[in-house]
Amino acid sequence: MKDINAPASGVFEAARSRRSIRAYRPDPVPPQTLREIVELGRHAPSGSNIQPWQVHVLTGATLRRVGHAIQKAFLDDEPGHRRDYDYYTDPVFEPYLARRRACGWGLYGTLGIGKGDHEKSKAFRAQNYVFFGAPAGLIFTIDRKLEKGSWLDYGMFLQTLMLAARAKGLHTCAEASIASYPDIVRRELGLADDRVVICGMAMGYADGDAIVNGFQPERIALGEYTVFLD
Repeated sequence: MKDINAPASGVFEAARSRRSIRAYRPDPVPPQTLREIVELGRHAPSGSNIQPWQVHVLTGATLRRVGHAIQKAFLDDEPGHRRDYDYYTDPVFEPYLARRRACGWGLYGTLGIGKGDHEKSKAFRAQNYVFFGAPAGLIFTIDRKLEKGSWLDYGMFLQTLMLAARAKGLHTCAEASIASYPDIVRRELGLADDRVVICGMAMGYADGDAIVNGFQPERIALGEYTVFLD
């Protein structure tokens, strides 16, 4: 059986072995490894070399403080919290709705959480806000005045970090859920209001024994999203 944390040997393996990991071993990630991963992000492309990214890498007491502050707001159903941007359309429409439902039902089914079990569902969702127990959590922000093109750049930056993590034997989970509480993030990190919270990212060594880490959603086939023209 292959070691889930074995470093990826090339970009193809890194991309194929990358998946959202939602349970981590407590082993700390060496600070130098974190620096090398984030430093590689400098090489991500951006329009006119704008480089719109800003990253806060959280470990130790800071990670616990920020995570628990967000998690408490979620568990207490605190009112007044809203993302700086809309992640999904309202309503979500086909074929995207079916894909989203299949992912959600598949994940909860893996955990034995039945449809309508709101208590267990909420308890699991709460783990999002403490980065699923990962020893490192990253928070990504962008200048509020920048346009959609810079958000496209940011996606390439995020993927660069996730592939770099695989090359180092680490796993990640990109978390839009962190962006649900932007005011708390800005308060805890001392950020100005002009910083939009895009997302967070858990990073660490995957717990190979955790059932949740066995879940992998289906991907659409090449022919469903590609047109080759000659």
